[in-house]
Amino acid sequence: MAMNSIPFSINLLADLQKMFQFEFMQHAFEAGTIVAIIAGIVGYFVVLRRSSFAAHALAHIGFAGAAGAVLFGIRPVFGLLLSTSVSGFVMAILGSRAAHRDTQIGIVLAFMLGMGVLFISLYTGYATEAYSILFGEILGISSNDALLTLVAGSIILAAVAVVYRPLLFSSLDEEVAEAKGMPVLLLGIIFMLLVAVAASIAVQVVGVLLIFSLMVTPAATAQRLAKRPQRVIIISVVIALMATWLGLFISFYEPYPVSFFITSIVFVFYLFVRFVYQRIKPKKIYQTNFQ
Repeated sequence: MAMNSIPFSINLLADLQKMFQFEFMQHAFEAGTIVAIIAGIVGYFVVLRRSSFAAHALAHIGFAGAAGAVLFGIRPVFGLLLSTSVSGFVMAILGSRAAHRDTQIGIVLAFMLGMGVLFISLYTGYATEAYSILFGEILGISSNDALLTLVAGSIILAAVAVVYRPLLFSSLDEEVAEAKGMPVLLLGIIFMLLVAVAASIAVQVVGVLLIFSLMVTPAATAQRLAKRPQRVIIISVVIALMATWLGLFISFYEPYPVSFFITSIVFVFYLFVRFVYQRIKPKKIYQTNFQ
């Protein structure tokens, strides 16, 4: 959704002023900023707990919920939130042990995708809103959607602040945490609910099919740049924010999807960190130690 009538210039400030004259871009940046912050934080725990499949599964389950909402005349975002939250709870209960978690997630995912196919087949109208969830629709976000994203994001931030330490401990070593009497099952349920809501609001930006770009890639990149949990989370959030902002800015002037630019930016940065930065860094340390 590029504004081809407005040419891009080398004056960055002027380009930004032109872009923010449009209300839909204001809403896109508002929602995108919230989603990037949440995805960067929750994504750290997703990577730490090796739960990338869970985030991916919940995003696809969200599509089934959106399809059901369209069938019953409800806004897709509410169906998305409901389906991911319920499914996240069920996944946590069935897969309380990490060894069996992927199997249980796969079972729930298969069932919900079947329900999604049923909902779509029963719907006789145009399911444009449900299908748009597959690839994201950040440039079509309304003020109400931005407000809903803010509310959901605030709830996630508050929940993470409350359970941060025990969740971090159980994520690092689940067996030791359980041996010390920590409520591992309860923490697992809370974690899955956090992922469910985070995936639901992130879908607006990058869509179901590209959810990894914000929920996993920034956190995976950050883990290669820092070791302390707080630093990893900060770096993860910064990467997600920069990719989202830059993706929105470029898509305003170029006729290509926002999700394409966001996913490309985080992927290229991950490749740079993994194959270039980490090969240069040890050499610098070696030179410093022997100077």
